[in-house]
Amino acid sequence: MTKEEADNGRDDMVIDVPGQANAVPDGFNANYLRIYYGKLFPHADMFKWMSYGNDGKHPGCDKSYFGRREFSFTLENDIYIRFQSFNSVTELENSIKEKCPFKIDIGPVYSVDPAKRHAYAQSGNNVFTPVERELVFDIDISDYDDVRYCCTGADVCLECWPLMTIAIKVIDTSLRDDFGFNHILWVYSGRRGVHCWVCDGKARRLTNEQRAAIADYFHVYKGNENSQKKISLPGLVLHPFLARSYTEVLKGFFEAKLLPNQNLLASEERYEKILEMIPDASVASELRRRWQENKRASMSKDDINIVRWEQLKSILQSGKQKMQGLRRCVEEIVFSYTYPRLDMEVSRHMNHLLKAPFCVHPKTASGRTEQGRTKTRC
Repeated sequence: MTKEEADNGRDDMVIDVPGQANAVPDGFNANYLRIYYGKLFPHADMFKWMSYGNDGKHPGCDKSYFGRREFSFTLENDIYIRFQSFNSVTELENSIKEKCPFKIDIGPVYSVDPAKRHAYAQSGNNVFTPVERELVFDIDISDYDDVRYCCTGADVCLECWPLMTIAIKVIDTSLRDDFGFNHILWVYSGRRGVHCWVCDGKARRLTNEQRAAIADYFHVYKGNENSQKKISLPGLVLHPFLARSYTEVLKGFFEAKLLPNQNLLASEERYEKILEMIPDASVASELRRRWQENKRASMSKDDINIVRWEQLKSILQSGKQKMQGLRRCVEEIVFSYTYPRLDMEVSRHMNHLLKAPFCVHPKTASGRTEQGRTKTRC
């Protein structure tokens, strides 16, 4: 069955990159993949994790639990196999070694064995439904292309990858402190970013409505590539979660790392993007005039980005600016450039399939050098 055929009958299921073929890069060696699955892939650890104690070794455990979990395999030539299930670690290991999937996706735990779903459908009882699934989050570096100038797309380097680190700090702190989750796994997605798996029992049993509510809690990035102002922070004071994120993580990272490393105010093209976010045209014009007249400041020992940022803050946060929107503008700029950009649909639905940790991504097998800078294609 091809992936297109699988998608046509996918029972409203989605995977982490819907509609995108898993093209295999030149130089990808399937024989190495067989060695990896045979010698290195943690089959037993995956089984232990996904069983959550329901491994048949303890009194009162649900022996059918792991067998009701869906796995999907993407094989060579983009052959896509849905609704795979396994009753033991041996079955899981033997199937992976035999099929040698180029990609493995993990779905929810269903009410019945997903491999036998048709038998239950023929009985006339609609009992095939997801009952458990980790709360998951997906953050891609390519969604930050409008605020990074070192790389684009799936390319990453040491100057832009810290955006992922900051996103992890913000989301992880809130998941633990605001929602009380403890069992959280962050993994490299294998190509463009990071995935988060929240594995607490109360997280796995969340309804779609509850998952959507948590995702919306984190959702402040509401603009698009055509928006001048991508963040709006209403109210006289920030929500405690946003205030904590700003003071403890985002502000320091923006001023010490992102601003100078990406040269956000070093050229007219780049600083105009920030000036466009200031709602008062007269203030923006005043800053523009200063920066155009003082181009010689770039010859000083002080970083031009830092100098101009301090000027911007001084004007916007001065006592003269009585309008709340202007005083909040500095925070909105920082949030626009640094706040986590989540793929909301991944988190909202229990039946969303996500790439398995420890699975080699078929697009990871290439590296290249451009313009004297070594970059990793992830």
